[in-house]
Amino acid sequence: MLKKPVEAALFDMDGLLLDTEAIYVEAIQVAARGLGYPDMPIELCHSTAGVTGPVRNRMIETHYGEGFSIDAFREHFSVHVRRRTEAGIPLKPGVVELLDFLGGRGLPLAVATSARRPTAENHLGKAGLLDRFKAVATRDDVERTKPHPDVYLEAARRLGVAPERCIAFEDSNVGLEAAHAAGTMAFMVPDLVQPLPESRARCLQVMPDLHAALRLLREHL
Repeated sequence: MLKKPVEAALFDMDGLLLDTEAIYVEAIQVAARGLGYPDMPIELCHSTAGVTGPVRNRMIETHYGEGFSIDAFREHFSVHVRRRTEAGIPLKPGVVELLDFLGGRGLPLAVATSARRPTAENHLGKAGLLDRFKAVATRDDVERTKPHPDVYLEAARRLGVAPERCIAFEDSNVGLEAAHAAGTMAFMVPDLVQPLPESRARCLQVMPDLHAALRLLREHL
C-alpha cells in the first residue's frame, strides 16, 4: 500500500479537514440571489471545489455573463461566509482522531491549501486545529496553485521531508492532481465531488471518510 517509509503527513484544508465547501456553495447561491440572479447549477458549484477564489470568481462571472458584477458578488459571498463561520468552523468527521494518531506516531503535519494565508490561519484557528500543524503552505507562498504541485512541494519543504516520503490527503480532483504531481503518496477522501477515473489511478486509495483513513493507517504505519 505505502510505497516508501512515511515521514510526514500533508493535508488539504477545505472539504478535507474543514467542512467548508458546502458553506461556499451555499454562499454562491445566496450571493447570486442577492444580486437578482438565478441559482447556479449545482454541478457548476461543485466544480469550484479545490480551486482558488480568483478561479472560482472567473467561473461564476463567465456563467452569468455580461453585466454581472463580480465585485458585488464577492461582497455578498464574503458576508455570508463570515456569518456562517463566525461561531466556529465545522470539522469533517474523523479529523481529530486521525491527527491524534499521526501526532502520536511522531509524524510532523502540514497543511497545503489553495486558500490565502489569512483565511487559512483564521479558519484553522477557529476550528481549533492551527497548533496541530508544524507548517501551513498557502497560495500566497507559491507561484502556481493547484492542480500544480507547488503548494505540496512547499509544505514538504517546510517540514524538511522529501515529498515522496509524505502521505497526502485530498478531497478534490484538482487537489489530488497536485498531490500526485508533487510525488506524494496521496489518498482521496471525496467531499462534494466524486473522483474522476484519473484521480482513482493517481491515488493509493479512495476512502469514504477520515475514519476509514485512520483504520487503514493503523494497519500500515
